[in-house]
Amino acid sequence: MFAASPVQGSDAKTEPDSKISGLLWGVPFPTMVLSCWAEWVLVSSLLYVLILRTCQTECRCILLTESGPRMDPLHLVPYLPRAEWSPGLEDPGWRAMLCQGLKEHQMCPRRKSLLRARVMDFITSTAILPLLLGCVGLFSLFKLLQWLRMRAYIRNAVVVITGATSGLGRECARVFHAAGARLVLCGRNAEALEELSRELAASRAPEVQTHKPYTVAFDLADPGAIAGAASEILQCFGHVDVLINNAGISYRGAIVDTSPDVDKRVMETNYFGPVALTKALLPAMIRRRQGHVVAISSIQGKISLPFRSAYAASKHATQAFFDCLRAEVEQHDIEVTVISPGYINTNLSLNAVTADGSKYGVMDETTAQGRSPVQVAQDILAALGKKKKDVVLADLMPSLAVYLRTLAPGLFFRLMASRARKERKSKHS
Repeated sequence: MFAASPVQGSDAKTEPDSKISGLLWGVPFPTMVLSCWAEWVLVSSLLYVLILRTCQTECRCILLTESGPRMDPLHLVPYLPRAEWSPGLEDPGWRAMLCQGLKEHQMCPRRKSLLRARVMDFITSTAILPLLLGCVGLFSLFKLLQWLRMRAYIRNAVVVITGATSGLGRECARVFHAAGARLVLCGRNAEALEELSRELAASRAPEVQTHKPYTVAFDLADPGAIAGAASEILQCFGHVDVLINNAGISYRGAIVDTSPDVDKRVMETNYFGPVALTKALLPAMIRRRQGHVVAISSIQGKISLPFRSAYAASKHATQAFFDCLRAEVEQHDIEVTVISPGYINTNLSLNAVTADGSKYGVMDETTAQGRSPVQVAQDILAALGKKKKDVVLADLMPSLAVYLRTLAPGLFFRLMASRARKERKSKHS
């Protein structure tokens, strides 16, 4: 049911050069501090400029009234001469000095305005611009360090990819291989796995040491094959750093016409198989207190579309299971990431099953216009490097639909009912 291809050279059964985190990140210094500090300085600098340009200082005046002078000592003192006596208000000399101080004080706002303008010009020309450029530089440095962390996280890590013979799984194999990962490729077709392994072994990535992949062929929908396949996977390198549960099957059909066997078939491949493989490999990760489990779900794991019932149900179950798993294995320092892509330009709809279990064999327009699997694979690599918990890789409208389902469920249900009517009408026309 399954077979493993050995790796030649010194790659076999050797520990990675460093832990997943990489030597660069052995120091416990959170890079988010650098990012937050740069953003704080940038925002505060902009606010500082805004305040200086809009703030108008109110100068309090000294008023002479019939009852005598009413003064603000803080503003009057600089304009009054120091005296060793305290004359009364009726003293002519005192009143003359007071009036002179008042005139000088009335001229003060003009001088202050001119001074503020000159200070503002000086600050904006000599201080603010370098500060802003410095913030941009720090932010760029943070992005560079983040990219290096992503590369260090995957380099020499043992990465298991299911469903690696086609579609997104095949592109993930290429992207992770180019990043220096030690791959274990899994799928049902042993010949396709060997072909992919030879292709990757012949490719070379610049500045990164690549490794010839292992291949383990088994059917994820066969519960009896999971335990043996997990044992073969662990024998490849002795451990698993990253498990990417990618294998899956789609479905098209009406609920009333769908056989329960079709529902079970979709659930076996999309839910029970990944769950069983994860459980089989999880104890080894817990013993090492290191590992990363990735579930390739779907945007339909968060919202349900008509005529996709079995597929949406399996992805909802996947989302729920791995959310629970994340909470339970946090104490063992194991990461769990759920990736929810939108439409991807693959053969997923072509290979989908219908209500009677037959092959759908049609490329949907939405699938044909979906994102490139190469781009999605690169986004998955970046999400792992950043240790993200839950990632939605969808366009604007599907992403908005997720929030609409929560904030305005009544409107969402009406839209889905309208979509069902349109699809039903298009099928009968």
